[in-house]
Amino acid sequence: MGPVEEQRASIVVTQKLTKIYGRGATRVTALKGVNLRVRRGEFIAILGPSGSGKTTLLNMLGALDRPTEGRVIIDRMVTSMVPERRLYKIRREKLGFIFQTYYLVPTMNALQNVLMPVLPIRRNKRYEKRAERLLDMVGLKGRMHHKPGELSGGEQQRVAIARALILNPSVILADEPTGNLDSKTGADIIELMQRLNRERDKTFIIVTHDRRLADNAERALYLEDGRLSDILPEEY
Repeated sequence: MGPVEEQRASIVVTQKLTKIYGRGATRVTALKGVNLRVRRGEFIAILGPSGSGKTTLLNMLGALDRPTEGRVIIDRMVTSMVPERRLYKIRREKLGFIFQTYYLVPTMNALQNVLMPVLPIRRNKRYEKRAERLLDMVGLKGRMHHKPGELSGGEQQRVAIARALILNPSVILADEPTGNLDSKTGADIIELMQRLNRERDKTFIIVTHDRRLADNAERALYLEDGRLSDILPEEY
C-alpha cells in the first residue's frame, strides 16, 4: 500500500502531539510528541498507569481539548486547527463517546438517554426508531423505558454505548468502559464492542487498565510518561 492509499485508509492520525499544562514550577508535559495512526475499522486498546496521559490523549482525539504542539487529524480534517465554534459539528458527526461513569440522566429512561445527542437537532420519529433499534441491538429491548436507577451497571453501560451510536459516528472513543463493572459484565461489554467493530465497521480507540481489552484488541499500545509505544511491559 502506497503513501496515498495508506493516508486514505487512516481515519485518526496524530503528528508530534504534545500537551503541556501550567507554567514554570507547575509545568507538566502530559503528552510528548505522540505519533499515532489508526486505520478505519481498527479496534485499538491503549494501556498505561494512572497519570500516564491516557485521558489527555483521548480528550485530544475527541476534540475536547487542544494540543500545545502537533496535530490531530480525524477523517482528513485537522481538528486542532478548526475554530472552536465548528468543533461541535466534528464531535457530533464523526465521534461517539463512552465513559466509565456512563453519564446517564437519572430522570430520563433508557430511550430518552440514547436520544440525548440528537435533541439539540430535532426530535423526530426517525431518531426514535433508530434509538429503539440500537437498544434492541445491545440487548435492552425490554428495558428501554427503565430509568438508570432501575438498571444494572452493565445495562447502563449498554445504554451509553447505544447513545454513542445514535448519530452513526465513524470513531468510538471509550474511556475505561469496563472500569466500573464486574468481571463477567465487563467481558460481555468487551464482546459487544467487538461485535460492533466487526459487524458495523466501527473504529474503536479505548483507553483502559483492563488487560482483557488488550488481549482482544487488534492492536494494543502502551502510554507512559506521555510517550506512546507498541511494547507492553511484562506486568501487563
